[in-house]
Amino acid sequence: MVKSRVLIVDDEEEICELLSGFLESQEYETFQATTGADAITLLKEARPHILLLDIRMPEMNGVEILRKIRSIDNEICIIMITGYHDVEIAQETLKLGASDFITKPIDLDYLATSIETKVKTLLA
Repeated sequence: MVKSRVLIVDDEEEICELLSGFLESQEYETFQATTGADAITLLKEARPHILLLDIRMPEMNGVEILRKIRSIDNEICIIMITGYHDVEIAQETLKLGASDFITKPIDLDYLATSIETKVKTLLA
């Protein structure tokens, strides 16, 4: 069976490492990007099933990255992650095609359930 691929995009390398380690322990193949440009490159190369995308990032924020990714791939499942509780941004990202919005600190059990549900839907 092919492992589901998850691209983690966060400017904090520690968050990328934490999420990558956790998801790899759950049998996912992970890729990491700390910039929007790297995320778009990895999206094209790795063809992930799921994208975990931080909202607050330098240079290109998560909303801008989300828009660019949707213009390239309308099928990928995108879960937005943020350390800030902002209802307007959450609503905007969901309108742009994000499938979930998770706040930091990340509840890893919730994240695992959310990803598992989305992968099952994608592969059905």
